[in-house]
Amino acid sequence: MITIDSHRVASETTPLAPVGVLKKPKTPLPKFQIGILMMLHVTEPIASMSIFPYINQLIRELGITGGDDAAVGYYVGIIESLFFVMQSLTVLKWSRLSDRIGRKPVLSIGLLGTCISMLCFGLSTTLWSLVVSRCMCGVLNGNAGVSKTVMAELTDSTNMAQGFVLIQVFWKVGTFVGPLMGGVLAHPQDSWPGLFASSFWRKYPYFLPCAVAAGFVVLAYFMLLFFLEETLSTKRRPKTSVTGGDDVDDREVLAQKSMADMPMRSLLTPTIVIPIVNYAMVCILDISLRTLTPLFFSTPMHLGGLGLGPSSIGLWLALFGIMDGLLQALFFAKIVDWVGPKRLFCVAVSCFIPVMLMFPMMSWLVQTRGIVDHAITFALLGQLVLTVIWGLAFGPIFMFITASAPAKNVLGAINGLGQTSASVARAIGPVLATSLFALSKEHNLLNGNAVFFILIVLAGVLMWLASQLPDEMQVRDE
Repeated sequence: MITIDSHRVASETTPLAPVGVLKKPKTPLPKFQIGILMMLHVTEPIASMSIFPYINQLIRELGITGGDDAAVGYYVGIIESLFFVMQSLTVLKWSRLSDRIGRKPVLSIGLLGTCISMLCFGLSTTLWSLVVSRCMCGVLNGNAGVSKTVMAELTDSTNMAQGFVLIQVFWKVGTFVGPLMGGVLAHPQDSWPGLFASSFWRKYPYFLPCAVAAGFVVLAYFMLLFFLEETLSTKRRPKTSVTGGDDVDDREVLAQKSMADMPMRSLLTPTIVIPIVNYAMVCILDISLRTLTPLFFSTPMHLGGLGLGPSSIGLWLALFGIMDGLLQALFFAKIVDWVGPKRLFCVAVSCFIPVMLMFPMMSWLVQTRGIVDHAITFALLGQLVLTVIWGLAFGPIFMFITASAPAKNVLGAINGLGQTSASVARAIGPVLATSLFALSKEHNLLNGNAVFFILIVLAGVLMWLASQLPDEMQVRDE
């Protein structure tokens, strides 16, 4: 039985309701609006992850490493971190701005920024042009936090799990489509010489996957423009009250605006901070895993990697994404109802340690056997299963963060705080992981596997943080 935290202070207009005290019927999801929101949401992983299969090869082709394959990791980490560095500096401002001017304007700016930056990335032929395009994308993109806020405003306590799992499902769809598209469409002049014989494609061999990703973003932008309804209550047309008329609505709007303008310091309570810190730790480990996987796959076998090409890397990453998405779509809501959000989160984060242990095991196998054979394939499939379970950590922590908000009118700020911490973590993660990977290989630290054991220690810290989450989760209903 779920209990109520007596120390929690709730808004009178948005009282907190404990989950499970009274079994209420589930509210039907507003399918059309959530469908539009998910079309916007899926474009970010498509755009960001489409570069993963070829970014290592791109860095080598630019010639900035001087032929040192072990040093590729340093530059890849910088490129992949820049987006999150810039996003961490601006995402909270975008989220707070969405509490004032509405969700749609901020989402539209984010989509346009992603589109322009992807086209610039595809036309980049120097390290600095890559840097500028990634920075541009990070500065103009606050959509990750705002889209979670919109989802929270479209759902209530009875259908929150169903709504938030869709965020993860469509993110995983993006992690499937993005790498597959990036791996298949890179160097189109080699794959389809009859269609891409122009010298343009030899000068810009990675423009096609970037242009296709930008096309998805443009489609999402027009869907937002014409079909998505504003969810911020102060920007929706007020309903006339029978008893109080427009005066009641005006007073509610003023109260909501006052809540939206409350200082950020007042939101830094343990109830809010603990889920956000957990989210940050999940993000730093997850982005480290997402960055290390293609780097490990592409690293030559004599350095302990698998020596795979962009096409094979794209297919493996796509398989990871689709299996993760299927598990989330089919079972997440049922598992949450069965074991509860905290227990599911704790089980999911505990899988990160064996995921990391699979890397040195595969490195040992490939160095012992000298080829990528069936043993490596079975190890990759085992790692896939563990990674899919690890991916279940995001849904529960999104629910904890949403439930920590004292009122819906500060959801933008709360999600902005969460996304800021996530962006900082995702900025640190790639640089940390790839630099440690390069150091491990260059200096043969722990037989080249020191990076994996350092991340295992961080996973132990996350398991402790998970235990600090409240046993029972509270949610608001209007």
